[in-house]
Amino acid sequence: MSMDTVQSLSRSTPERQGISSRAIERFIGSVQDQGLELHSFMLLRRGHVIAEGWWDPYGPELPHMLFSLSKSFTSTAIGLLAEEGRIALTDPVIGFFPEYAPEAPSENLAAMTVRDLLVMGTGHAAEPALESEDWVADFFKQPVEHEPGTHFVYNSAATYMLSAILQKITGKTLLEYLEPRLFEPLAIHGATWESCPRGINAGGWGLKLKTEDIAKFGQLYLQKGVWGDKRLIPEAWVLEATSKQISNGPADGSSDWTEGYGYQFWRCRHGAYRGDGAFGQYCIVHPELEAVIAITSGLNDMQAVLNSVWEHLLPAFEPEALPENEGAAVSLTETLGALNVQSPKLAASSTREQDVSGIVFELEENEQKLRTFCVRFSEEEALLEIEAHYGLESLTLGRNAWAEGTTRLFRMEEGKVCSSMTWNDKGNLVITLRAVETPFCLTVEADFTDGGLHLAQSFNVSFGDPGLKPITGQAREEQ
Repeated sequence: MSMDTVQSLSRSTPERQGISSRAIERFIGSVQDQGLELHSFMLLRRGHVIAEGWWDPYGPELPHMLFSLSKSFTSTAIGLLAEEGRIALTDPVIGFFPEYAPEAPSENLAAMTVRDLLVMGTGHAAEPALESEDWVADFFKQPVEHEPGTHFVYNSAATYMLSAILQKITGKTLLEYLEPRLFEPLAIHGATWESCPRGINAGGWGLKLKTEDIAKFGQLYLQKGVWGDKRLIPEAWVLEATSKQISNGPADGSSDWTEGYGYQFWRCRHGAYRGDGAFGQYCIVHPELEAVIAITSGLNDMQAVLNSVWEHLLPAFEPEALPENEGAAVSLTETLGALNVQSPKLAASSTREQDVSGIVFELEENEQKLRTFCVRFSEEEALLEIEAHYGLESLTLGRNAWAEGTTRLFRMEEGKVCSSMTWNDKGNLVITLRAVETPFCLTVEADFTDGGLHLAQSFNVSFGDPGLKPITGQAREEQ
């Protein structure tokens, strides 16, 4: 992938900044040996990028879906709004939305404040489901069983309410509000944020940024809100937001999810803090070591990545520069340059291709609302044609290799995808669709039998069962 991106962070060697290249290479080896699917990695010390790599086909120019790492940016916006005197953390949540207030709000609902939203201490026993066209109304319909501020429940709906409050006060979305105050000064370009049906940025998820943008955000917090010669975030907010504000479970020394929670930031073991998002999106800041780590991924075991950070990187930080080690530096550069997520490589072709090429299969009703399926094989590649409810999709499939394209199959908006095909030992076609701006990869196994089609589908990561229901189809009769 091209490196032709704006890079406003300076670069240095690991040894010059007091960490050995060998330690960084051991970290990379550790995550690879564990089968952890990282998409990008960037390590900063004292403001310098000392190691960076992207697992091809992911690249530095591609934004990546951050999921709940978005929350830390929402928190930052609330801190700026408070600094402007337009909000106070003690303000009651219901006061911003009198039109939604029940006639007789419960004592706990009436007591819920902006701070309670920030610390995930709203008092809910379970996260409110946001499922109608009006998410603010959904939030206020949920009973508030506990006294606010006393009971931690991870709550993306609470973060959405922070976004809704900001938009109610300013008339701007979170993204619009942060552009001149945070993104422009940090030279973060092309940020996007998903919105609810009413046009309010989701807040708790939905932000897409590049890896270096994540690193800049972490470096800004490490520098206590100062960027260059300008203060962007109040120092008091940085310290408050990243300190333990509420207990999130008894800490036992083995988990980074029970060390306390701040204002949409997690406390970590070993004196660090982080923003993070589902399936392995991290912005880790270690103030004492003057270090920032930005990672994007597509994995389920998020603790395993942090364990590898603590095991291999944490002990390697030295207070002074180390002697340059040319051999280790060259080895690390080669390792980082060769990172990749390979396409499945089984049999590149099959005699079955001539039997099924160009046949249009009409699909039975399915949850993805796909209507037809057709693969047209050529010598170098194949063309996958799928008719969905919104129109016809055409994707090039590389033979045992990635081919670039765009698709709406993963989401309603178009996104970049790298796709491949191979044939397994059962004689079935295996199609891999890797949505490279997200953690998601979809594997489809197509079984062509007696003029019929059976599609088995599974995702690499999922909030629930990664498997989708199989889809069956029959060859369209020729007219």
